[in-house]
Amino acid sequence: MSQTPRRIDHVVVAVHDLDAAGAFYQRLGFQVGARNRHPWGTENRLIQFGNSFIELITVGPDAEAIADHAPGRFSFGGFVRDYLREREGLAMLALDSDDAVADAALFSEKGLGSFEPFFFERKGRRPDGSETQVAFTLAFASDAQAPMAGFFVCQQHFPENFWNPTFQQHDNGAIAIASVGMTAASPAMHQFFFSTFGGSAARQDARGLLSIDLREGALTIRPDPSGRAGLQLHSVTIRVPDAKAQAERLARSGIHFAATRAGLGIPPETAFGLAIFFEDGNAA
Repeated sequence: MSQTPRRIDHVVVAVHDLDAAGAFYQRLGFQVGARNRHPWGTENRLIQFGNSFIELITVGPDAEAIADHAPGRFSFGGFVRDYLREREGLAMLALDSDDAVADAALFSEKGLGSFEPFFFERKGRRPDGSETQVAFTLAFASDAQAPMAGFFVCQQHFPENFWNPTFQQHDNGAIAIASVGMTAASPAMHQFFFSTFGGSAARQDARGLLSIDLREGALTIRPDPSGRAGLQLHSVTIRVPDAKAQAERLARSGIHFAATRAGLGIPPETAFGLAIFFEDGNAA
């Protein structure tokens, strides 16, 4: 199976209080979708862009329905549950897939874990409130050096029911997820994993920064100055049309931020464990 660069499909942000997180993202200027329930015990709210989204997720009242991992089976709900026992923040990264079954076979062949593809479907809501059906197949990958980070690719079976321009209208004008940032004690140790998972050669610069250019967006892994073992999913950069206007919005909302080389930065202690950057779309 020949590989081509993938794109960022979505990021999974695990939070204890889904409504509080949704309200915070609304203050950031995002349109946040209604609460959805998964049959295995988690609940989410989505923030959708043109072809990527942020998934805010928590453990619901049906936590007893959440299965543990088993040989050959990755438990999505179990991973979120276990992650939230330790922290809030960016728990999982999903890239796109045209054939998740074939991707699961590829990951197994390359030594990135051997997990059965995971198909699920649920009811969704159109902008007018009417019900629709969405379905997905996930193929999970595992980096042995990153036990606190989840990775999978996502195949959409009814994309016409999922992507909707009405859900993509944000007060801050957000356009897309521009990049996902990670930290690791030794980024080079993850080079093979991300080259295979992303379908694009990972390259390292003189500073030790590992970069993976995707079909749309990019992944970066920076050396962790704390020297912590393993890899941590750390940040998301969102492209907005006017960073200055977004800075004014944040100031009016009383949200602490700083101007950095990566754009406007909101620290993880403010944003439910996730560092959020806003990048000016005119500079992209």
